Amino acid sequence: MPERLGKKRIFAWSLLPAVLSLAWPTMLEQLLQTAVQYIDTAMVGSLGTQATAAVGSTATVGWLVGSSTAAFGVGFLAYISQALGAGDEDRAKKAAGQSVLAVLVVGLFFTAVTLSLSPLVPVWMQVDPAIRSLASRYFFILYLPMLPRTASVIFGTVLRAAGDTRTPMRVGLAVNALNVILNFLLIYPSRPLSLFGLRLPMWGAGWGVVGAAAASAIAFAFGGIAITLALYRHRRISPRGQSLCPDRKVLAPCLRVAFPNMLQRFGTSLGYVAFAAMINALGEISTAAHTVANTVESAFYIPGYGMQAAAATLTGNCLGAGDEKKRRGLARLIILLEVGLMLLSGSLLFAFAPAMAGIFSKDPAVIALGSTVLRMVACSEPFYGVSIVIEGMLQGAGKTKVPFVVNILGMWGVRILGTWICTTQLGMGLVSAWGCMIGHNLLLFALFLVYYLRGRWNPLREGKSEG
Repeated sequence: MPERLGKKRIFAWSLLPAVLSLAWPTMLEQLLQTAVQYIDTAMVGSLGTQATAAVGSTATVGWLVGSSTAAFGVGFLAYISQALGAGDEDRAKKAAGQSVLAVLVVGLFFTAVTLSLSPLVPVWMQVDPAIRSLASRYFFILYLPMLPRTASVIFGTVLRAAGDTRTPMRVGLAVNALNVILNFLLIYPSRPLSLFGLRLPMWGAGWGVVGAAAASAIAFAFGGIAITLALYRHRRISPRGQSLCPDRKVLAPCLRVAFPNMLQRFGTSLGYVAFAAMINALGEISTAAHTVANTVESAFYIPGYGMQAAAATLTGNCLGAGDEKKRRGLARLIILLEVGLMLLSGSLLFAFAPAMAGIFSKDPAVIALGSTVLRMVACSEPFYGVSIVIEGMLQGAGKTKVPFVVNILGMWGVRILGTWICTTQLGMGLVSAWGCMIGHNLLLFALFLVYYLRGRWNPLREGKSEG
């Protein structure tokens, strides 16, 4: 039976500073990334609905690629956080060295895949033939720097596993600032600017959507280089001097955690691709409204994913140290904080949905449809937040099989099958598709909560086998 905690220990309030110190840099980093995504979408949106659709129509394929690379980071997160929790810095540094090997292999593989498939992606995504060529060029340019993008994802996770969430935040800040500046210069043509009553000439490349892709590609390349230098200079977790030859003792446990997570991310991201393809088939207005709503919604998940990062790292530390009481108190505290934050973010999203959608489109039909689906999903935010943070705890514990099963079941059994029935068989529109997405989120909440409350995931109670 679980050890009973006194009332003062139900929530480990003493850990609140540690939780917040890990969570706030991740939240700020994601807020900055979302702000730049907002700016990107608004700048491209000023070019017209076709430009917005060309950029958004292949975004889910990008999620597929990015989530697959991120899965390798989860394996290193569990290994390194538990090693540091046990006070074994040498083992953690060996894992950091192996993460360099992972970046090289994974980054080069996905570079070859994305660039070779760029002409086919818009066809698979059922993009309007009028914008397929533009969507293909945007996708190709965006994934030219796939190697540094992989470094940003995996090395950023390695740093967070060591409790350093501020370095990825600082690098993200620089990347986003560079992206905005280059957007300003590359998207628009040369034009005069008014500044304090003066009209000044401003150079511009006038590349439109291609300029937006080039700006992001350059910024991503800079970010990958910067995070690599930061990792090598890190006092605690630097891979400097570590062997780059495959080390089975490190890679085997990392891959045992990473492989189910990779299958999960690949399967769910493939589901996003199928979901987006069905929406693209509904027409330009639905595609644009879906793109706008996704962009707006991403900002309101920031508290959830910030707390997820803290949950993963601190859970790994607790398990590495063998401290069950601290682990349980931490879990209750993070879930309480998560529900409060997501209630607030969901309320704000519901209240300001039309105004937020209006930032990215001037088309009344796009704004109306986007606002409707945003208000629908706002009601499910607190429920989805609970599933996010419980999944973070499981990642820190190295328990990735159950999240794989739960996420695949929700994505394909509810969202994709439901959307296919509603849109293809019943002739319904975007609202029905987002209704299926909300059903998916609620199923995740229910299954993760039941699994967590049963307590079977905890390695300290059941040995080190995967659950």
